Amino acid sequence: MENLKKNPLSLQLNVEDFAPASNDEKKSLVVMRESVNFWKDGMRRLKKNKIAMVSLVVILLIAFMAYVLPSLWPYSYELQIKGSNNLAPFEYSAAEQKLIDAGEKVFPHILGTDRMGRDFAVRVMMGTRVSLSVGLLASVLVLLIGATYGAISAFAGGWVDNIMMRITDILYTIPDILLIILLAMAIKEPLEALATKPGFGWMQTLGPNMVSIFIIFALLYWVGMARIVRSQVLTLKESEYVTAARALGASGGRIIKKHLLTNCMGTLIVTTTLQIPASIFTESYLSFLGLGVAAPMPSLGSLATDAVKGMNTYPHLLIAPAVMISVMILVFNLFGDGLRDAFDPKLKN
Repeated sequence: MENLKKNPLSLQLNVEDFAPASNDEKKSLVVMRESVNFWKDGMRRLKKNKIAMVSLVVILLIAFMAYVLPSLWPYSYELQIKGSNNLAPFEYSAAEQKLIDAGEKVFPHILGTDRMGRDFAVRVMMGTRVSLSVGLLASVLVLLIGATYGAISAFAGGWVDNIMMRITDILYTIPDILLIILLAMAIKEPLEALATKPGFGWMQTLGPNMVSIFIIFALLYWVGMARIVRSQVLTLKESEYVTAARALGASGGRIIKKHLLTNCMGTLIVTTTLQIPASIFTESYLSFLGLGVAAPMPSLGSLATDAVKGMNTYPHLLIAPAVMISVMILVFNLFGDGLRDAFDPKLKN
């Protein structure tokens, strides 16, 4: 028996070989990373995307330029400076040059002035504010209407889903520009009457064209969002937690709000972000066609329209709004792509 214990080839177990592992030995065996939730994991991957982060910084700078800088600018977007018509960038009028010669300080016209003597830099800022605001508000409208419609359609299923989807097919065929023109003509007089009442003066500032644009966004442009949400909900509604909620007596509205749309939040954020540049572009080309905000309020599209007439003589008046439109659409698309890469569960890295 004693020889058996000393034999290294023996299968007999020794209690001393099974001593508890130390804490350091346990930590050395841990190979899994710390558990994080969906949002933290998405933000971690978003921060690694340098293009998306640079785009976010540019978006914040554009927002500062559009919403803060005009209030600090020495010129108003509607101020007509006598004798300062069609000045080149950093050029002064005769009256301003006299003030400079007298020792007074005159703020330069960085982008020159337009044909009515208005500082063009502040008008580009205000035009950016209008276009950006329209893009953001229109995207929120598209999100609210499209997400609600698509979720209800998918959750109801059957003939309800079939009818609701046929309605979206019909809306796809409606020409938006023609509808905006007809709607602007139809609501012009009622809108002017409503604008005279207290609290509705902002409608006169926007004008019937811009109000009709928002109405068209609410009527037509949510269709794509509805289809995306519907496809997500069709998959999610078969999940165990939805079945459990139904068994506990939860209403359809509560299931859609608390379970289905909540789990579609990543897709909703990404799709809404990508909708913003599309809305900005739509507003810009409608304004270019003369269907934008009422004068003297500028938008980037209306500034480009005014500049086309003198494009050969004053090209900078067209280049500035065109570059701003291009930059806004580009950075929002790049940031939206970054969000999609970060929050898409299929693209884990």
